[in-house]
Amino acid sequence: MIPVNFILGFGLIIFFIGLLGVLFRKNLVIMLMSLELLLNGVNILFAGFSLHLKSPRGSIFAIFVIIMAVSEAAVGFALILSYFRRKKVYDADELNELKG
Repeated sequence: MIPVNFILGFGLIIFFIGLLGVLFRKNLVIMLMSLELLLNGVNILFAGFSLHLKSPRGSIFAIFVIIMAVSEAAVGFALILSYFRRKKVYDADELNELKG
């Protein structure tokens, strides 16, 4: 059996890799993939705490986060693809047209 400390450490490492990707990358597709890493890191933390507490609540909540992440990825990729068809650029700094 894997110790809970390793599971929580792995979840935090995945979370911070995703956080760094969202904060420092400029490519929209990589930013969206980093956002998925953030959510997967949180899911690993939920599963680790669920294992530690011997309760299925963390795993059930992780399933809901996975469902939300799938819908977020579908909408996000659709928006990025639509924007790329119009502007031919994936750079996040070029998103000045969406300001109100």
